[in-house]
Order: sequence, then C-alpha cells, then structure tokens
Amino acid sequence: MGRGCRRKRGAWNIPAAGAKKLATLTGAAKNETTRTPVATARRREAFNALIAEMRDVKKRYFLEPPLTDADIVSLGLKPHDPTSTPSGKPAAQVMAETYLVGRHELGVRLIYVTGSEADPANKGYRIWYSIAGRDETPPANPEDLRKSFFTKRKKDVIEFEFGESGKTAYFAVQIENDGKKGLWGPLVSAYPVGK
Repeated sequence: MGRGCRRKRGAWNIPAAGAKKLATLTGAAKNETTRTPVATARRREAFNALIAEMRDVKKRYFLEPPLTDADIVSLGLKPHDPTSTPSGKPAAQVMAETYLVGRHELGVRLIYVTGSEADPANKGYRIWYSIAGRDETPPANPEDLRKSFFTKRKKDVIEFEFGESGKTAYFAVQIENDGKKGLWGPLVSAYPVGK
C-alpha cells in the first residue's frame, strides 16, 4: 500500500479488534486497586502487557512503512527532533519523605530542599536505602547506604522482605542526569518495616 492510500479518510484508524484488545488490556491494568504485594505484581504484569500491545500497534499501523514528517503532522503529532538539548549536572537537592503503605511497603515522596524542580538537569532520582535492626549500626551518612533504584517519579513505593520486619529503613536521594549525579539529600529514617 502506497503512502497516497494511507492518507485517505480513516486510513489512520486502528481496526476494531485492535482497539477492543487495547481496551481490555487497559481495563486489566486499572483493575487492581489494592496495595498488596500480590496486587502490585498483577498490576505490573497487566501494565507490561498493555505496553507491549501499544508498541505493537504503533509498529503495525504507524511505522510500516516508516512515517514521514508530513505523515506525523497529519496525525496531529510533533515530528521527532534528533537534536538533544544539553543539560548540565544537577544542582538541586531532594529529600525523601516516607509514609506507610502496607505491612511491608513504604511510600517515598520526594521533596525539593534546594533548587528548582523545573531545571532540565533533573532527569531522574536515585533513591538509596539500607535496613538496620536494633543490634546493627545504622548508616551515619548517605554514602553508607547500600541499595538503590532509579525512578523518574516523585512518588514511589518500596516493598521489603518479610525478614526485614521490625528493622528501620534509612533513605537518601541523589538527582541523576545521564550519569551525572547531583548533591546528596539529607539522610532520613522511616517507620520500622512491617510494623
């Protein structure tokens, strides 16, 4: 099928069966409303299935043959700009505020201590944490934290193991930008896990 055919009225529509499948997967991804570890795992599986289907739809109906800039504009989208915008090292500082979500889950909300949230250098957040029991030495500064994960969200949930019940979680955050790390946020402790 040539590009001239693809521009006819209705040529950009997804077939009814594809739209129905997307609707079903969207419903499954929204279905889990509880915050238990099992529900969280089911929600992740549902979202992964939805993302895979969306990528397939994009490839199947919009990228074969590859779209020209004119095709993209006709869809009401902005053409891709291959020029990357340079951004410097993150200068802002962020702290972690924790709150109880479930028995072995802590919510982490990121709050800017210094700097601007709108700074383009703030691409994502590396949340560092460690767990320490009563008989263990707690971390003295952020560099002592051992585990971490990267997120682009300012609000996230961390699940802990059953064996970590009663121990205290310690957190600190660094803003990251393409391998460049910002200032450490303050070291904070949370509720005992599993309490």
